[in-house]
Amino acid sequence: MTSSTAGAAMNVSAKVCVQEAPFDLAAEARALSAGRGDVGAVVTFTGLVRDMGGPEGSAMTLEHYPGMTEKALREIAAEACARWPVAGCTVIHRVGRLAPGDEIVLVATASRHRQAAFDAAAFLMDYLKTRAPFWKKEETAEGARWVDARETDDAAAARWG
Repeated sequence: MTSSTAGAAMNVSAKVCVQEAPFDLAAEARALSAGRGDVGAVVTFTGLVRDMGGPEGSAMTLEHYPGMTEKALREIAAEACARWPVAGCTVIHRVGRLAPGDEIVLVATASRHRQAAFDAAAFLMDYLKTRAPFWKKEETAEGARWVDARETDDAAAARWG
């Protein structure tokens, strides 16, 4: 469903956090449905830092502007909640230096039916990859470099109109 009022009918809650600390996936997923008899589906996506092909010393550093980043994430979450009939969503994005295998992002959505939860979660990830103000630096044995969104990320976000 892509109505601009879809989420308004379900008493929607959106949680947005930017933090250095790891998050608890299970606790965050439970929080979306706790005490809610109208939730029939919770969809979660956890992004991990990939090995950039270097030795074990490879890493990724994420930077952001406090305040500006949270505001952008809240706007993206609000758009997802308006487009689909979700009961809530959670977006947690980590910053700082992260090693391969570390959790970097959590997107979780809850809805009465699974398709809305899947679609809202996919939309959130596509928009986070292209519109969230984070700066990523990959570090390998060959050195460090700042990376931008890929063309495939832009194409994925474009499907949402």
